Amino acid sequence: MQALLDVILPVFLVIGFGYAAVWRGLFADSAVDGLMSFTQNFAIPCLLFRAIWTLDLGQNFDPLMLVSFYTGSATGFVLGLLGARYVFGRDWEDAVAIGFCCLFANSLLLGLSITERAYGDAALEANYAIIALHSPFCYGIGITAMEIVRARGTSAARLPVTVLKAMFRNALVIGIALGVIFNLGGVDLPAPVTDALDMMIRTALPAALFGMGGVLYRYRPEGDGRVIAYVCVVVLIVHPAITWTLGRVFDLPVAAFRSAVVTAAMAPGINAYVFANMYGRARRVAASSVLVATGLSLGTTWVWLAILP
Repeated sequence: MQALLDVILPVFLVIGFGYAAVWRGLFADSAVDGLMSFTQNFAIPCLLFRAIWTLDLGQNFDPLMLVSFYTGSATGFVLGLLGARYVFGRDWEDAVAIGFCCLFANSLLLGLSITERAYGDAALEANYAIIALHSPFCYGIGITAMEIVRARGTSAARLPVTVLKAMFRNALVIGIALGVIFNLGGVDLPAPVTDALDMMIRTALPAALFGMGGVLYRYRPEGDGRVIAYVCVVVLIVHPAITWTLGRVFDLPVAAFRSAVVTAAMAPGINAYVFANMYGRARRVAASSVLVATGLSLGTTWVWLAILP
């Protein structure tokens, strides 16, 4: 119970404040869009750039930790894709969007926040190693799969160019890429610049969590209950269970094991809806899955934290 009160509840209270503020008309819908645009396109890319730039890539990029996490992530995509197609009878484009919901865990807003509150700032290095690959990995799979199913019967020669252009229009990917370049190049920045970056970073997570509450109010559940329940099972149980199992098999260090499992146990991120909206497919399922799974994760995250070492 103490873990719930001290670690999880404050994060969800910030989300709840955003939800309530929009619900009661105290925070305009347009303000939510502006806040999310600021956090997604500026503050969080600054956070990712700073974290990857200063990360010890050799020490923190544990291949076995990444295999543990991303095997679960990729399995979730396959289960979401095939389940949507063959169990629920959705067309292939919808199936890819639903698969993406099962692929893209909320590694940033929820994963970072809960890991930090549970284990402290020092525990976040493994999270940043996961996050560095998260957007490129997930968008790479999602965009490639969607472009393949959309290109049925036509030439796929331009597929690699389409995928790369779509990925590098994403501010999160750009922030990560710049962080890697500065890290490998040993680039230093003047103190005023890093101080300005730190000011941006301090706003990133609380502002994004508050804005996320407003977004979740906008996309309240409507129908598709069986598909949404299926997504919730895959993202909240199957993904972390696979990560847990592989982490035990690989005998991961405790810090890496915690970060991998906590991140795997997160609900789908807002990017699940962004991806669905980008292609105009399964938007209601994506938005409702983010909302329902985020609510359910209040309980499931408590369970995962309780059994972690």
